[in-house]
Amino acid sequence: MAGGAVVTVRLVRSFEQRNYKPVVFHGVSLEQTVQNFIRFVRDDIATRPGLPPPFKKYAYDTMKIIHQPHGAKTNELVMSLEDDDKLILQDNQTLNAAGVANETELAFFRREDYGKYKANPQTAW
Repeated sequence: MAGGAVVTVRLVRSFEQRNYKPVVFHGVSLEQTVQNFIRFVRDDIATRPGLPPPFKKYAYDTMKIIHQPHGAKTNELVMSLEDDDKLILQDNQTLNAAGVANETELAFFRREDYGKYKANPQTAW
């Protein structure tokens, strides 16, 4: 695809608080590795204007596909807790091989937080 893909990355700060911010990236090469894309996103959000500081400085380390174009959306408010083995992106894969396509939506979060939330999926209000 000429010009690269449009990928939305949902920065998940807290699963319990449902605290997240979507950030849209244009011109994403789907041939780059997941590891390179994670590095790129971290560098971008660290300097992105308009993003609150807690989102900029958070120790995100894992990406998971939330939604693919023309697919069914999850009814989980932050992201689905299902199919981690298929939907969590592996560092050494290309985005394309991991299942990322144009207009895919990804969650970017800290794996430790996700593990805790998944063990006890309660939301705090």
